[in-house]
Amino acid sequence: MSNIAFLELKYGNINGGYPNYFVISDISFLIFDSEKNKIFIESFSVNEDIDVVFVNTRTDELGHTLARLKYVVNLKTRKKARFDEELKLDKEALDKIFYRSRGIKRHVQNFFWKIFKKYRIDKIVTFDGKRDIFLSERSGADFKDIEIFDLQRALNLECNYLFSLNKLAVITNFEQNHTSLKSNNIEYFLHPIAAKQVKPKTAAFDAARLLMAHQEFLEHKEDFMLKAALVLNKIQLKQKEKKAQEQKAKEAAAAKAASEPVAVEDPKAKDAE
Repeated sequence: MSNIAFLELKYGNINGGYPNYFVISDISFLIFDSEKNKIFIESFSVNEDIDVVFVNTRTDELGHTLARLKYVVNLKTRKKARFDEELKLDKEALDKIFYRSRGIKRHVQNFFWKIFKKYRIDKIVTFDGKRDIFLSERSGADFKDIEIFDLQRALNLECNYLFSLNKLAVITNFEQNHTSLKSNNIEYFLHPIAAKQVKPKTAAFDAARLLMAHQEFLEHKEDFMLKAALVLNKIQLKQKEKKAQEQKAKEAAAAKAASEPVAVEDPKAKDAE
């Protein structure tokens, strides 16, 4: 049996720490048996008392990003808190967190070892996964003899556009319920136990969306490209309309300012003083 694994990581930087030092929060492997069309999902969550900064994106109906909001999550309690941009931890506090974070690497390494032992994986699909692979390897994951395929990079080469998973979900008409994953041309059975892991904003949910986008792109490429073009055209049209409205508002404000009377000082009144 040969399997394709769809890998998704959730990670963030330490709250109050360095912006380029990332801590893994969650890992999800969606293993797809391409011969039997069977799906298996394996997930791992970090349980350490570390506050990590994440970014939540707000999108429109076309999957286009409207805003990004940072928030903080404690990896042990999973409680959310507001992000304070002014917070800076001192060296002693950071050293304690770094010490706790080192234990995460051992758990991540064991998780990858278990997956690679349990499943025969020939190919791993990621989405903008350069950092995912780097963080995994830094924790001890060994991808030797496994093909790494980055779907975002492949789509960028094909379409000269940097897609997001949110846009791809719209393009493929992604849908998930307690028994299946569906897209425009594909439907796969999903075991109810696996379906419980596929919740919005989780690594498993992103892995499921990645699977369907990958399959639509490979198996129904012509239809995929057509629907992608339609969505991109709609996004460009909305952006043009927004710019036109903004320009119209500026012109109206300028016209209003020009029509308002300007107070002029009377020189005779000044002389009278």
